[in-house]
Amino acid sequence: MRKLLTGVICFFILFSSTEISFAQFNRNSIKKKNKRIASYRGKKSGFGKNKIYNAVGLSLGALNYYGDIAPTPSTFSSDISFTRPAVALSFAHRFGPRYTLVGQFMYGTLKGSDVETASQGDQDNGVYRYQRNLTFRNQIKELSVMAYFDLFENDATYISRVKWTPYAFIGVAGFTNNPQAQAPAAGLNGEALGVAAGEWIDLRPLGTEGQFSTLDPTDANVGIDAYSKLQIGIPFGVGARFRINEVMDLWADWGFRYTFTDYLDDVSQNYVDLGVFGTNNLARAMSYRSNELPASELPPLQSYVARNGQTYSTIPGYGREHPDNVRGSKGDRDIYMVTTVRLTYILGATFHKAKFR
Repeated sequence: MRKLLTGVICFFILFSSTEISFAQFNRNSIKKKNKRIASYRGKKSGFGKNKIYNAVGLSLGALNYYGDIAPTPSTFSSDISFTRPAVALSFAHRFGPRYTLVGQFMYGTLKGSDVETASQGDQDNGVYRYQRNLTFRNQIKELSVMAYFDLFENDATYISRVKWTPYAFIGVAGFTNNPQAQAPAAGLNGEALGVAAGEWIDLRPLGTEGQFSTLDPTDANVGIDAYSKLQIGIPFGVGARFRINEVMDLWADWGFRYTFTDYLDDVSQNYVDLGVFGTNNLARAMSYRSNELPASELPPLQSYVARNGQTYSTIPGYGREHPDNVRGSKGDRDIYMVTTVRLTYILGATFHKAKFR
């Protein structure tokens, strides 16, 4: 019995000392782990990769035009009724807490019409524009690269990006410039035009302001060059981005494209003598279109013998060579406005709960 009791006492003494040793070991181990946890900042490579990510987007937008065929001569005069839709595909690369670079291809249409936008109550500008009776459409294909700058910084991974942030953007864009207009039923003196009435005609090859004609040294448009179909613009604007979920964002922005051309509408300088078009009756008919309006809405016509020997009747100030016979305002550049709603999806991302945010 004494031996058994002695054995039990020895067992408890050994067990207690062992337990104390294990407890001491656990305390030291926990302290070390706590230090590692307290100093843990995540793997820099993994954290950076989550902060730098790519996304693809689909946009729906609206285009508005500012130029010579507008209600008033003001730079920002436009007719909202001529707002036209646009669609775009984009690729975004986010490379910092505030910065995103977006490449985008956009397709849309600009449109304008003197008769439908001019206010005839404006005796200085409305009557002039209405009687000018020019119209156009321009189907824009634009490729752009834009830098976006967020107001609210995001230092975390893409999963915990901010719920929303305002932003500003600026960039550079290249686009096609091919203004068109619908052909009238006949030429100025009733000639056949070789195209169907109402058919959309490319205006650039016609040289409606004398670009491909031989002009006299004293002509207002002498030295005029044909404009290029490829043009450069400067996109800029503001907007806001909203987080939908871990992998999708909604962008809404409002911006402008400042262009370096005055020919989005094929209108910029003066009228030319209608005879400079030679036998090209279509170019002549597309250059001067006041005769398509009802006679009751026009002042009395005046006839003159043009340089091709033919006689044409036009209203005063239109359709003939003179420094004051202005067809457009060559001192201004055309602008178009782009309003966009874009949905983007983060590439390579999945729905999951992150350990560290």
